[in-house]
Amino acid sequence: MAPEAGRPGGEDSGRPLRDVTLFFLRLGLTAFGGPAAHIAMMEEEVVRRRAWLTREEFLDLLGAANLIPGPSSTEMAIFIGYRRAGWAGLILGGTCFILPAALIVVGCAWAYVRFGALPQVASVLYGVKPVVIAVILQALFGLGRTAVKNWTLGVIALGAAAASFAGVNPLAILAAAGVLAIIAGTSPSGALGGFGAAFSGIGTVAAPVAAVAPASLLGLFAVFLKVGAVLFGSGYVLLAFLRADLVDHRHWLTESQLLDAVAVGQVTPGPVFTTATFIGYLLRGGTGALVATVGIFLPSFILVALSGPLVPRLRRSRAAGAFLDGVNVASLALMATVTWYLGRSALTDVVTVLLACASAFLLLKFRPNSAWLVLAGALVGVGRWWMR
Repeated sequence: MAPEAGRPGGEDSGRPLRDVTLFFLRLGLTAFGGPAAHIAMMEEEVVRRRAWLTREEFLDLLGAANLIPGPSSTEMAIFIGYRRAGWAGLILGGTCFILPAALIVVGCAWAYVRFGALPQVASVLYGVKPVVIAVILQALFGLGRTAVKNWTLGVIALGAAAASFAGVNPLAILAAAGVLAIIAGTSPSGALGGFGAAFSGIGTVAAPVAAVAPASLLGLFAVFLKVGAVLFGSGYVLLAFLRADLVDHRHWLTESQLLDAVAVGQVTPGPVFTTATFIGYLLRGGTGALVATVGIFLPSFILVALSGPLVPRLRRSRAAGAFLDGVNVASLALMATVTWYLGRSALTDVVTVLLACASAFLLLKFRPNSAWLVLAGALVGVGRWWMR
């Protein structure tokens, strides 16, 4: 199935590349909160506001992104770019989503190396995180109405949520849900979605220490290429992979530097995997940042290019469609459990609860662009810090 350059009711089909470029550049600058929030913001824009995709198509792409290794929100940007503007859109969608975040992380890495500390970000996140909770809940509500199309899928979703709370591997949950949906004979015409990525808090930033052993550019690229090609899961899983390679095996980083790098990747907008950009800068300056960034994201572009044309064909198969329906509801269940943990860390007092409630009301009643709400939350956080 060829990618669609436009859709009735959407924007002017004569400017798809411009649409993709401007949208993902803006999203890369404003998408705080980790993959769950990123995907919620994409759904708001490309399904409800711009009508580039139907909700069913969005869910199918989301499920595919969760079944291949790599950062799911970045892969969604690549998928959407491909569906909107073809192969050029595939490259632009991912690149424009990654680039703003990578440049911000390079700035943080420069400050870290030069001053031994990062600018204060806790006050900003204080106000941003409650808004992110509201954005995710809005997306869950809309996607859930499409995905949970019968009682069987509802039961699968509840079972997936219970397994997630019990600590079962997310990939195992997705696979089991798909198999159960096939066994139960669910309809192939349903929707599909998926993701699992946890958002964690800020680590304590310490002064940088020189790496124990020098890093070569080729070795740096190889490490991050391997991580991007095999990693499923959250920032915690990324931390485990990088610790084994960079701290224990190669001795390129200290424990403290690695924790700081992961923290920076999670508190800046855009993909969490820009942790690689920070590490590359620490080890080999600007060239190292570029090499590490290309290495960790390159597998996502290749995997989406290979799988993107297959997704519509899978939907036409009864068994594959049922499998995707099961993955869909399980993925939304994983999203809900992530939101639960996020909410516990984000809603810490009366102000944050009011911010989340106000954001949810505005999103449901007036449907403003979520980027403005994120900015408003950041201003509230900074204002509270200044008053104190």
